[in-house]
Amino acid sequence: MIIGVPKEIKDNEFRVGIVPGGVEELVLAGHQVLIEKGAGAGSVISDKDFQDAGAKIVTKKDLFRRADLILKVKEPQPSEYSLIRAGQILFCYFHFAASQKLTEAILKIKSIAIAYETLRLPSGEHPLLTPMSEVAGK
Repeated sequence: MIIGVPKEIKDNEFRVGIVPGGVEELVLAGHQVLIEKGAGAGSVISDKDFQDAGAKIVTKKDLFRRADLILKVKEPQPSEYSLIRAGQILFCYFHFAASQKLTEAILKIKSIAIAYETLRLPSGEHPLLTPMSEVAGK
């Protein structure tokens, strides 16, 4: 599978959807990882760090064109909607209930949206949402 990690463009979002260790694991599992140039800068992760882990550095347009799966932190922004393809898997925090525009855009595009905030363990815990709540306060 080709996995793409774009640079986050939402205001005041400096995280990146993967760290070099995650890239290394995906590459070892046989996947190709594409990272948008400068995607890790806000998290003090260089393009070279990602390359050393096995990723290829590409443009945003090339990343969205080639990737089967897009890993982001935050929901796609309106300027990214035209880059998303039907059938492309998007894995990020979506918070669909907060944005009718986003919900309608993703439905119209016919991509596959997997929202971090909806994932649950058999115990009922939310493994991706709980740490965020602990950091922000409940």
